Amino acid sequence: MALLDKYQPEEFFDEMFTAPQKVRPHYLELFKRFQALDTDEFEQRRQAVDASFLRQGITFTVYSDERGTERIFPFDLMPRIIPASEWDLIEKGLTQRIIALNKFLHDIYHEQRIIKEGIVPKEFVYGAKHFRPEFMNFNVPRDIYIHICGSDLVRDGDGTYYVLEDNGRCPSGVSYLLENRQAMKRAFPNLFDRVGVRPVDHYPEELLNMLKYIAPPSKGNPNVVLLTPGYYNSAYFEHSFLARQMGIEIVEGRDLTVQDERVYMRTTKGLQQVDTIYRRIDDDFLDPQVFRKDSVLGVPGLVSAYRAGNVSLANSIGTGIADDKAMYYFVPQMIKFYLSEEPILKNVPTYLGSNESDRKYILENMSKLVVKAANESGGYGMIVGSKATRAELADFKAKVQADPRNYIAQPILALSRHPSFCDGTFEGRHIDLRPYILYGEKITIVPGGLTRVALRKGSLVVNSSQGGGSKDTWVLRGEH
Repeated sequence: MALLDKYQPEEFFDEMFTAPQKVRPHYLELFKRFQALDTDEFEQRRQAVDASFLRQGITFTVYSDERGTERIFPFDLMPRIIPASEWDLIEKGLTQRIIALNKFLHDIYHEQRIIKEGIVPKEFVYGAKHFRPEFMNFNVPRDIYIHICGSDLVRDGDGTYYVLEDNGRCPSGVSYLLENRQAMKRAFPNLFDRVGVRPVDHYPEELLNMLKYIAPPSKGNPNVVLLTPGYYNSAYFEHSFLARQMGIEIVEGRDLTVQDERVYMRTTKGLQQVDTIYRRIDDDFLDPQVFRKDSVLGVPGLVSAYRAGNVSLANSIGTGIADDKAMYYFVPQMIKFYLSEEPILKNVPTYLGSNESDRKYILENMSKLVVKAANESGGYGMIVGSKATRAELADFKAKVQADPRNYIAQPILALSRHPSFCDGTFEGRHIDLRPYILYGEKITIVPGGLTRVALRKGSLVVNSSQGGGSKDTWVLRGEH
């Protein structure tokens, strides 16, 4: 029996099948190749990929698990395919979105027109956890706030794409996207040309070009470093991977020092000036002289060097307000306000805890909603009402009532599914997509992104910390 003979698409939108054994046209070549494999051959390739991930240390950290924290990032060998026309829509929609978000950030740290004209209530801005009033009227390098963004996309029951959230501070996961592609090339070396898959391996080069572009002026070849919290951070594999791919130094706060409002890296040959820092540390920990005084991860004096224009940061300080989940509600209005355009990609319908009628709806219908804290990530600080116990629902209702500004709610979408190899057979699992957007001299979006998979049967939570995995994402060169 062939690998996919028993696969049932069920009632959800299935990315690969329209009905049992009826394959969407852009998946046909892949379907033929997988059907030609027997179970043993497929299992050998799958185990070879797992062994390769283990050797390379492609792991993530689960802080709350008693069995140990380091895990191999689960990888599913069946890729997700996006036809050229769909990708064109996604690319245009994400480009529109990041331009609007950057205009919003410039506006709220300068003229605040969007507040004055009643589009976004003042209390949403000033009450946001990551709003940085210290940076009012500060001009960021090249006038770009979000240089690297990971916007999460989902598809509902009829295949429509929605933006679920924008990650505009330190979006993670791109290293898995690049490693997934290498794994698939080793497992199926001849399939890429046959299917017509666009490459993704130029991402580190594009990232470095952007980081050099935002460096302070008058630098022939800017010195770029990646600032990491250190080895014990859950994304350390990614930090070291990206630094290696770009050919730049990876540093911790203790490796940097500030003198005369300039940042220097300690080296065996003495101090070397740093021009751009790709920081994978949140604002709060960047500089103990300005933010959290107990931070040992940051660099004392870094903010003064940044203010003086002697060093650039990606992403800029204060971008966190743009990925506040309550602020997400207003992104369609931002697009209309700043660009005079209709949003190309829709938001998921969203209820605000701070709005009295919305809050009443949330409290009365929590069992039918996903409720999220405004500033949590990784699948934490949220509840899927249909999967929750009475006690959990009661606990979340109390949280919403105690701090309504900090909560939003959304309907439970029937997320699209994709064939995934689980327990020795292919079954449908819910997926999302995180494309990566770079904003420098131009806007670049790597063709594809990280497709995350909720590997637990019936689960809607795709985060690796909550039992999720990933797939390679193939964007096709032309229509099939």
